[in-house]
Amino acid sequence: MEQAASDLEKNHRRQQELAEELRTLKQEEALLADILSLAERYEGPSERALPSGRRRNGSATPAARTATAGTTDARTAVARTKDARTADARPDTRPDARTTKAGAKETSHRPLLGDLLAELLGRHHEPCTAKELRDELMAKHPKRTPTPQVVRNTLESLVAKGRIQRHKQQRSVMYTLLRPGPAAPGDAD
Repeated sequence: MEQAASDLEKNHRRQQELAEELRTLKQEEALLADILSLAERYEGPSERALPSGRRRNGSATPAARTATAGTTDARTAVARTKDARTADARPDTRPDARTTKAGAKETSHRPLLGDLLAELLGRHHEPCTAKELRDELMAKHPKRTPTPQVVRNTLESLVAKGRIQRHKQQRSVMYTLLRPGPAAPGDAD
């Protein structure tokens, strides 16, 4: 009898773990879909016409670099999530999703996670951790529930773009918004 109770408890814990993993994968799929749509939107018409994601100068387009860097992992995650979603077969009742004529989901225009995090950082005068920013984001935008890893990845993306700055204090990583400084006298044309 104790063995059966123990097995039931283990099964219940595993179901909870799998449900959390499924939520994480769905968030990652949405993030990857956003990245792909942005990459497609920002490619110029002349770059689209060139084969295999190459520019006229021979360098790879950002979309081509992104596609080759994580294509297998991204496709696997998306396929896994799509399989889980079709197996679930429940309609999406989120208020920010609409079904188009072809049956594909189209999300309404809502601010990008990076823009929201930058806005939150702009309200602070001292560095903030990713956890603090995630907690504040979830308090101000309850419909947005990114995982801690998605928040950290987005913050690192903003660091790479030069929009925010990373500070390391021992084992802690903190972020601040880079505010444009005063223009130098020789900069004005």
